[in-house]
Amino acid sequence: MGAFGLQTHIWNNNLKSIVLLAGFPVLLLLLMYGLSVGYVGLVEPINTVGEGLALALDHMKRLWPFALLGAGLWFAIAFFSYQKMIEASVGARGLTRKEAPELYNLLENLCVSRGLTMPTLNIIETDALNAFASGLTEKSYKVTVTRGLIETLDKDELEAVLAHELTHIINKDVRLLIIAVIFVGVFSFFGELVFRNMFYRGVRIGGHTRSRSGDSRGGGVLILVAIAMIVIAYLLALVIRFSLSQKREYLADAGAAELTRNPDAMISALKKISGHSRIDAPNDVQQMMVENRQAFAGVFATHPPIEKRIDALVSFAGGQQ
Repeated sequence: MGAFGLQTHIWNNNLKSIVLLAGFPVLLLLLMYGLSVGYVGLVEPINTVGEGLALALDHMKRLWPFALLGAGLWFAIAFFSYQKMIEASVGARGLTRKEAPELYNLLENLCVSRGLTMPTLNIIETDALNAFASGLTEKSYKVTVTRGLIETLDKDELEAVLAHELTHIINKDVRLLIIAVIFVGVFSFFGELVFRNMFYRGVRIGGHTRSRSGDSRGGGVLILVAIAMIVIAYLLALVIRFSLSQKREYLADAGAAELTRNPDAMISALKKISGHSRIDAPNDVQQMMVENRQAFAGVFATHPPIEKRIDALVSFAGGQQ
């Protein structure tokens, strides 16, 4: 399970990043068409569903350049501001070497051993035990740890967690997750906008507001079709995000064992983290953390159970329970 030398895993992450970016315009067009169908169903006096769908397509032909421009603007803003948004969402701040010299030395030594540029260190002032890496480029990588992690774990365990996060950086997991967060964020924004402004408040045209029921025989059906399209576009975006393999956590654990030559330290760290990792943060950010137990009845779990991760370290890295 050695995480290094598994070039196919890195290639796979690079390919998924390309697929995410290539698939975005397709899902965006589906979302746009759903919005157009909903608009026609609410405000246009159509007689049949077919007539409404054709009219919606005509509307979309005029609007798609503006939608793509808006999406491009979102990507630009997210690309340059994602780190600040992540830090704001969890209350992270920069951690200086003077504040945590031992932690800095641990991270620096790990980076030197692999010839890596040292990431910046951040801290979240919480008793929870967790950590995550973020960034898109070598110069922007950051490793964020919690106060609880620093105060609870011993030196070897802290080193193992830092090595785990460095492995995510080396294996390009971090970049893939950031792209996925930006990708899904567009659909989350538009989905919320639609349900708040179109279906709950109605659409204001010419100074008059028409309710979601519309005033045409085919309007109600079109609204249902629009909702279905919007939901499908959003769910497909979520499926793409959740399709990111849980294998990345097994590989990062193995990478920590290889970097530190101490699988027992990673096992011990996971045991202490288990049940004490909960941080009040957006789901997209929690997906990036060393441990995330949030999942609906096990569906769409972003991390394998800690018990299985420990078993893997015992079986493949020579660790002891």
